[in-house]
Amino acid sequence: MSKKEETSTTLKRSWFQELKGEFKKISWLDKSSLAKQSCVVVVSTILLGCIIAIVDWLIKSGLLYIVKGW
Repeated sequence: MSKKEETSTTLKRSWFQELKGEFKKISWLDKSSLAKQSCVVVVSTILLGCIIAIVDWLIKSGLLYIVKGW
């Protein structure tokens, strides 16, 4: 094996070992916290979508009123 291939293999092993070490540092949520936070994200997304739809409808209605009024 050439020296270049050896260093490439060593770098890959080192990278994977560091990645494994970083994954050990992660603190994962318990199921109840994950469920609560997921629910908050879904509800917030739905509310924001509704607000954007209402604003879009208002702008569309206003523009149609202006165009037809001219």
